[in-house]
Amino acid sequence: MILWFAGMALVAVWAVFRDPAIDHRLVVAGALLPDVVDGLLDVLGISGPWPAHTLAASAGALVAVMVTTRGRRLLRRRLLALPIGTFLHLVLDGAWADAEVFWWPFLGGDLGVEVLPSVERGLSNVVLELAGLAALVWAWRRFRLSEPGRRAEFLRSGRVGRDLVA
Repeated sequence: MILWFAGMALVAVWAVFRDPAIDHRLVVAGALLPDVVDGLLDVLGISGPWPAHTLAASAGALVAVMVTTRGRRLLRRRLLALPIGTFLHLVLDGAWADAEVFWWPFLGGDLGVEVLPSVERGLSNVVLELAGLAALVWAWRRFRLSEPGRRAEFLRSGRVGRDLVA
């Protein structure tokens, strides 16, 4: 699942913050990161539970950004987009529905054997991917990315034009 997380993260961040200065690329990267990390762990033979799908992982990413960017306001502002994306992933994936994993380690250290929520959904992922595609089309049009200058700025900095905030 890529389009669902990428598209919905873009739309959600725009709907909530309406901040043209946020690095939308990092929001998308953060929204994809939990599945990438947990998928990589699975490939390496470390099968479930899925540590990147815990609230502790996203909160840890937020704390890491806050601690490592102390005194560097602009870098902090840019990097905060990454944990925002990871928190959005948890919401969009319904990770909160599995209390043992989501609240680990607060509900105990044993997580059992779990499958990724996106794998568990099976064919319903097709509908979610189509919704994500629709969200990406909306973002393309809303941010006027068909204009070469705007697209270049978005790809270079992750930012959208200030004139788009209405």
